[in-house]
Amino acid sequence: MLVLEEDGSRCLDCADLGHLVFLPRGDTALTRRSREESGLSAVVVRFNRRKGRYERQGVLVEEAGLARAEQRCLADAEARRRRRLRDARRRAAADARFTEAFTAEILRLLPGCPVARAGEIAAHASVRGSGRVGRSAAGRALTEGAVISAVAASVRHLETPYDELLMNGVPRNEARRRIGARVEARLREWREGEGGEGEGAGGEPPPGFPLR
Repeated sequence: MLVLEEDGSRCLDCADLGHLVFLPRGDTALTRRSREESGLSAVVVRFNRRKGRYERQGVLVEEAGLARAEQRCLADAEARRRRRLRDARRRAAADARFTEAFTAEILRLLPGCPVARAGEIAAHASVRGSGRVGRSAAGRALTEGAVISAVAASVRHLETPYDELLMNGVPRNEARRRIGARVEARLREWREGEGGEGEGAGGEPPPGFPLR
């Protein structure tokens, strides 16, 4: 590694830069902070003959300055980690509150729905990032249509041969038509306050809600 000066090239020691350490390019934050922490620094370039230009390779900085810069970056990384943990806890708490509210709305609209089943439906429908009805705008607003859609989807998949029909190649709309009366019967039963864990039914939910 040579230093280009007006009167020619010099080695690092001859240019009074021999005590510096080389930091390769790639970590922008560490490079910037290393130069901030160093009283003396220099940019290292290499001539690219194919492209006909100099390209930056890294910097020379004081070893103590590099160590201080690394500590600053580590402190930032730890701060980011703690912030991510706090954010994750906040999201988890918000998700739990939303699931509880969704469960309560199911039980208000369908008082005959078993409490445990309502909780399972709400938890499934409201998974963050799932794209399910609970995470739609209507679902977050706990509209009646969204809540009933989530319950109908649960009944459809768990209490009817809907999935089997799909696996056998029956078109989705036709499969829903075949099991629609059973879904509607279950929803009607739960609306009227009649519980039950047996096989039952349920109807088509209001249009416009994505069901999984």
